[in-house]
Amino acid sequence: MNKLHVLCAALLAVAATSAPAQILIGQTAGMTGSVAASVNETIGGAQLVIDAVNAQGGVHGEKIEVLRMDDGFDVKRASENARVLIEEKKVAALFMSRGTPHSQAIIPWLDKHDVALVGPSTGAMVLHKPVQKYVFNVRATYQREAEKAIQHLLTTGIARIAVVYVTDSFGQDALEGAMTGFAKAQAKPTVTVPADREKPDYKTIVPTIRDANAQAVLWIGSGTAVVEGIKALRASGSAAQVVTLSNNASSGFIKQLGDASKGVIVTQVFPNERSISYPMVKEALTLARAKGQAELSPAALEGFASAKVLVEALRRAGPKPTRAKVLAALESLRAYDLGGLEVSYSPQDHSGIDFADLAIISDGRFKR
Repeated sequence: MNKLHVLCAALLAVAATSAPAQILIGQTAGMTGSVAASVNETIGGAQLVIDAVNAQGGVHGEKIEVLRMDDGFDVKRASENARVLIEEKKVAALFMSRGTPHSQAIIPWLDKHDVALVGPSTGAMVLHKPVQKYVFNVRATYQREAEKAIQHLLTTGIARIAVVYVTDSFGQDALEGAMTGFAKAQAKPTVTVPADREKPDYKTIVPTIRDANAQAVLWIGSGTAVVEGIKALRASGSAAQVVTLSNNASSGFIKQLGDASKGVIVTQVFPNERSISYPMVKEALTLARAKGQAELSPAALEGFASAKVLVEALRRAGPKPTRAKVLAALESLRAYDLGGLEVSYSPQDHSGIDFADLAIISDGRFKR
C-alpha cells in the first residue's frame, strides 16, 4: 500500500510539472443584457488572437486564460467582479471592460492593487485625460467620434441636427465631443434630448425630435436602448438621418434593428473590417475563416486589436509575468505595429490609437 501511495504521488508530481503554466487575465463585461451583442463580438475577436497564441505554446511557454465574469452591464456588478478577479483570482491584468461608468467603477481596484486594465471597450475621455496610471486605451475617444459625426452631417448640408444622449458619464462625454463639432462649424444643435440609460422614455424623446423638425439625429446610447429608439423614430414616420457611435458597431446591432437599419450611420474606430490592405485585418480574417467565420464585425476587430496589445505586453513582461512587470511593459510600449496601425504609450499618454471613420448600414452590412 505504501508503494502504491508513493507511485501515485510520483505520477501526480509528474502531471503537475508537465501541465502548462497559465497566465490569468480577468474580464468583466455585459455578456448578457443590453450590450451583449457587441460585447460577445469583441470577445470573439480577442479570442482569435489568444487561441492562436496558445496553439503555438503560449507566451514564454505559458498559455493565456481569460477569466470572464458577466456584469450584465450593471455598474455595481462590474466593480464587484473586478474585486473578485483581482483579490481572489489573482489575475495579472484586467482586459476589455465595457461601459464608461463601469470602467470608472473598476479604477479604485486597479489603483489599490497596481493592476493594469488593457483595452477598455469605451472611448471615454475620462479614461484618457488626466492620464489614468493603470488604464491603457487602444481605441479612439467618443469625443473624437461624436465631433467627426457632427462635422460630417454639417458638411453634407444638414443643418437641423438633434442630439439624444444617455444621462450617464458616457453620454455627457460624447455630448461634449458633439458640441465641439458644432462649435467648430459655428453651429448649434436644433435640440438636445436626455435619455435614461435603463428606461428611455421614447414617448417623450421621439415627439421632441419630430417637433424640432430634425433632419438628422446623433443618438448617443448603447445597444438595445438605441435600437428601440431608432425603431420608435421610424414608426413615427420620421425619415431623419440617424448616426450613432462605435459602441454599436456590431453585427448584432444590425440584426436587432432589422428593417430599421437601412441608412443608419455608425462611427468606427478601426479600419474597414474587410480591408485586407491592412495587415491586421488580413490576419484577423485569416484566423476567423480558419474557424469557419466568413466575416468580421467592427466590434470583433476592436477585440482583436486589444488582444494583440495585451499579448505584446505579456511577451515584453517576460516569463512568469507579475502585475508590476505587465504594467512596466505597457508603459514602455512604443510604436508597436498592430498591422497598419501603431500603438504607443508613455507615462504621460495612455491613449492608444487615434482613428475615426464613418460607415453606413446597407444590405445588412457596414459599408464605407
